[in-house]
Amino acid sequence: MSESCLTFMMGEYRAEFPTDRRYARNHMWALSLEGGSTRFGFTAYAVRLLQDVYFLDWEVAEGDLLAEKQEIGQIESQKAEASLYSPQAGTLDRINQVLLKDPSAINVDKYGEGWLFEMSGDASALLSAEMYLEHLEAVWEVTQRTIKGQMNR
Repeated sequence: MSESCLTFMMGEYRAEFPTDRRYARNHMWALSLEGGSTRFGFTAYAVRLLQDVYFLDWEVAEGDLLAEKQEIGQIESQKAEASLYSPQAGTLDRINQVLLKDPSAINVDKYGEGWLFEMSGDASALLSAEMYLEHLEAVWEVTQRTIKGQMNR
């Protein structure tokens, strides 16, 4: 990555986080766009935990009003099936339609063409890259135990 990044070590894997954006606790990055909208996508941390994403489905539509933590869709990958939740309250402005046909961009260009959606609303609860890194450090031990427990089933 050419821009300034912070790094979190997930064992031997380096998860990088560009400092030009903010982050949600549900492991999405947020990039402010002209016109007041914010673009969201999965962080390197989330993509590493999910591994090869192959299915994405939305339960919401462009123009919908969303509450923070509202369920908005589903994702399936090599490692997990999970619900997706809105990182903030606001209006869903745009969904990355390309991902509905082929979500592989999430795996290969998470901070670029693999973006998920754009929404407008109150982004004040989002974390700086430094705060997100602190959040990851606080939850990493629990995450590792969860991963190991799933592998031992």
